[in-house]
Amino acid sequence: MKPEPTSPQDRRETEARTGRELRTTVPRSSHGEWKPAPDRPDPVELLDAQNTTRLAQLVPVRWGRMLESPFAFLRGSAALMAADLASTPATGVNLQICGDAHLANFGVFASPERRLLFDVNDFDETTAGPWEWDLKRLVASAVVAARSAGLSRKDQEAAANAAARSYRTRLAEYAAMGVLDAWYASVDADAALRAMGRAVPESIRSTVARARRATSEKALPRLTELSAEGQRRIVDHPPVVSHDDMDLVDTTLRGLFRRYRETLEDERRVLLDRFEIVDFAQKVVGVGSVGTRCFIALLLSDLGDPLFLQVKEADRSALDPYLSRHEAGGARRPGHTSQGRRVVDGQRLMQAASDIFLGWVDGVEGVDYYVRQLRDMKGSVDTASLASVGFDEYAQLCGWALARAHARSGRASLIAGYAGTGAALDIAMTRFALAYADQVERDHAQLAAAVKSGRVVAETGV
Repeated sequence: MKPEPTSPQDRRETEARTGRELRTTVPRSSHGEWKPAPDRPDPVELLDAQNTTRLAQLVPVRWGRMLESPFAFLRGSAALMAADLASTPATGVNLQICGDAHLANFGVFASPERRLLFDVNDFDETTAGPWEWDLKRLVASAVVAARSAGLSRKDQEAAANAAARSYRTRLAEYAAMGVLDAWYASVDADAALRAMGRAVPESIRSTVARARRATSEKALPRLTELSAEGQRRIVDHPPVVSHDDMDLVDTTLRGLFRRYRETLEDERRVLLDRFEIVDFAQKVVGVGSVGTRCFIALLLSDLGDPLFLQVKEADRSALDPYLSRHEAGGARRPGHTSQGRRVVDGQRLMQAASDIFLGWVDGVEGVDYYVRQLRDMKGSVDTASLASVGFDEYAQLCGWALARAHARSGRASLIAGYAGTGAALDIAMTRFALAYADQVERDHAQLAAAVKSGRVVAETGV
């Protein structure tokens, strides 16, 4: 007589039990440890190695942006933190991770159905790796950002704890769901505001309100001008937006678009075909991405509707060199030959809904790219504008979104079993965040010293 198949609940409990057993080999308290390795690389030297493939004229802008504050330094140093995290405890449970899950890489954007969602919004470093790396980067960023905002140590600790606790409790909720329910779940921006209640700061409300108005049509008069010939043209704001040397790459970019089109679904190709490319310009973006090749494209439809697309270089994930010791357990890294496709696949897996124009193209003069909309009801919260109460709420929101993104990889029950229902993991992650924030400040000071000595050149205020 065949045994009765186990129920979904039984299988979830089996996974949770396996997760609880992991505590014997990797105690939750061990995640609170941070001590730099004796052979830790020089932070400026490690980060400077990334500049060898970047546009040389923009490297000083990258250094200048990282010099602004320890939080700006953290934003630009995903590779350095990955090198550090490689020596920290991990359960061996791998899944699709963001790879750069700091507070500024969350925000609001529109789903294809025009619902405003809150989610992870940057996937340049996405890969399969330890879930702990994303959570540790998130909680550390909460402390560093809170310090940059002038908040007390108590508030810094509360923000990190709020992010870790939210991640743990929300992941438990997703672990209890059916596979499809967890996949369909999203963090609706309006629902998130209601959940935050009266504590939600005005800066977050205004971010959501501005995002509703942030469309290509609204951006057209601000980002473009009419040329003497009556043609729409992207406005130059050098060095951030520039047409320098664009004549040399215009033909290449038009060829890129023809290949990018093939990565879209059929109905979206029909939609894209209604638009014609009008202008390209170079654009400097972010902090860690400064110096990578990035362009914005203005397209106009057959009816004159504008569409702004961003074409961004996709290099190998900054985490890849440090993942070798973590490859044995859980999800395997997909080994993409196209880095653009790596970014797109990771985004589609982790986000509740993705941009309808999200696609990629590889091997354009040896460079891979991904493409997405530049303006599509997007908005990010300025953490420097948050007070102590609002900071906690925002950290909780980011923890919620990260838990939902991780749950789509299918390891929620395992991680939830390991994390448990008590505060042990929250406490450990908070300890780590406080200690690693001190490390970030030391590294930022080393960059400042390198700039002062002339070892590196930084262009500030750009």
